[in-house]
Amino acid sequence: RGHETRERETPKRVSGIGAWAHVTAGQGPAEATRSALVAAWTDGRTLAAQPSRSRIGRPRALHRSVVWCEGIRTGFVSEGLGGWHAGAMSAMRVLPMAEGRCGAAVALGVAPNARAGLGPRRRGRGTCGGAGRISHPPCPILVSGRRGASSSSHACAASKPWRENDARLVLENGAVFPGYSFGHTSSEVYLAEVVFNTSLTGYQEILTDPSYHGQMVCFTQPHIGNVGINEGDMECEKGCHLRGVVCRHLSETVSNYRSVETLDEYLKRQEVVGIAGVDTRQLTRQLRDTGSLVGVVCTDASKTDAELAEMASSWSILGKDLLKEVTCKEPYQWRDETEEEWEFQAIVGGGSDTVATSKAGDLKVVAYDFGIKSNILKRLSSRGCDVTVVPADYPWEEVLKMEPDGVFFSNGPGDPSAAPYAVDNAKNIIGKLPCFGICMGHQILGQAFGGTTFKLKFGHHGGNHPIKNTLTDAIEISAQNHNFAVDPATLPDSVQVTHVNLNDGTVAGMVSKELNVLTIQYHPEASPGPHDADVAFDQFVQMMKEGKGVLEPKI
Repeated sequence: RGHETRERETPKRVSGIGAWAHVTAGQGPAEATRSALVAAWTDGRTLAAQPSRSRIGRPRALHRSVVWCEGIRTGFVSEGLGGWHAGAMSAMRVLPMAEGRCGAAVALGVAPNARAGLGPRRRGRGTCGGAGRISHPPCPILVSGRRGASSSSHACAASKPWRENDARLVLENGAVFPGYSFGHTSSEVYLAEVVFNTSLTGYQEILTDPSYHGQMVCFTQPHIGNVGINEGDMECEKGCHLRGVVCRHLSETVSNYRSVETLDEYLKRQEVVGIAGVDTRQLTRQLRDTGSLVGVVCTDASKTDAELAEMASSWSILGKDLLKEVTCKEPYQWRDETEEEWEFQAIVGGGSDTVATSKAGDLKVVAYDFGIKSNILKRLSSRGCDVTVVPADYPWEEVLKMEPDGVFFSNGPGDPSAAPYAVDNAKNIIGKLPCFGICMGHQILGQAFGGTTFKLKFGHHGGNHPIKNTLTDAIEISAQNHNFAVDPATLPDSVQVTHVNLNDGTVAGMVSKELNVLTIQYHPEASPGPHDADVAFDQFVQMMKEGKGVLEPKI
């Protein structure tokens, strides 16, 4: 239990394997910074190790354990953190190594304060998979206690307990982040703007959000892929819009009753690259301090970091019109109903006069598709709106011919100033019909008012952004995904800023009572836990039903 080196005389039995261990106290707590490593030596068979609820001891320093048995010459080496963390073992594959005795090491991830260990305390003899009784001295092979160090010369370098880094993310400023690839990798080089997202859940909704078109997302949530991919949470029928996924840890196990495939399989099918094992905390700090940067994920070792950095610096999202890349080709009617389990009007307190069923009602809405999310269409449909979706460049004259009760301008990717056709359509519609804009639609309407937009330093991406409603002084927790914002100094006096982002003071919502227009910068349909902002859809319905005056403050 001290920092001095000594060997325990009492052997311990490994649960599910039946071998014996001698524990040697080694290095101090400073070295105990990695998850436990488990290595097994055998002549090529597979052993099944079951989870154990007991522990081998609680040494204060980093300890080493050696397990051996007679017959098949199995050795078992593990390194724990201070407190012996070695639980949660599953099936363990053991491969032959040098001298016909040694097998591959298997990485074992454990919780920082787990008390699980290497099996129940038991004295006497035991067996190893029924292979015989233990009588051999300890196997001399020990894994180095240093983080990332390789095992002794007896171990085979080709069989390591972790995935080797075979990819790297290189930013335009020259920063390099190594990792291992997953998903689609045959293109070898993948270029996109890199942003970070702080959402703790909902990675599938992020993958399929058209507003991320042309971007690569770094997830600050370290564990991604654990619930797989299902058919019910897609935000777009076209599939994944991201060009790359950057994460700390890719879950190798999927556990969700709705899952139909793994994240790795889905990205392969969608031809989207992924890179895991990246220091996402450091990458997030870099993006936060310097702003969003263009990056390249590369699996081709022959390309130098300098070449990749030059490639990244030659591309920019500024001035890119991405709306035409994600919009629909022809107008269509939205017919899908909102599933019963996603109906929550009663939760947010909508009145019966403004909350309709999920069937088409008397209100006709034309929705401009700048990259519209399916959940927005579901929210409009749940309010009793009969929605017709039109392409991003659909002429405003044709919209007026449809005689809708209101016009919706959707979310979308890219630079809003690069879509003058959308601004022109909005200018000719506002004042004639009630209008509602979300995200890109908010920015398009802001320009239609006469304002301008600017690029944010690193954008707003996540499900935990606080918004203040200046009409009611209420605080809403919102989900956001945008890189641009409306400049309030350029707006006319007839436009009132109704919502403000409390993180940086940027415009998060506007109202023009004169023109009967409502805009929201964030995603009221996303519901990142709370449903605070869902009332914006109720207000749009009231605008269409009652006309002007409903935008007055309601306490």
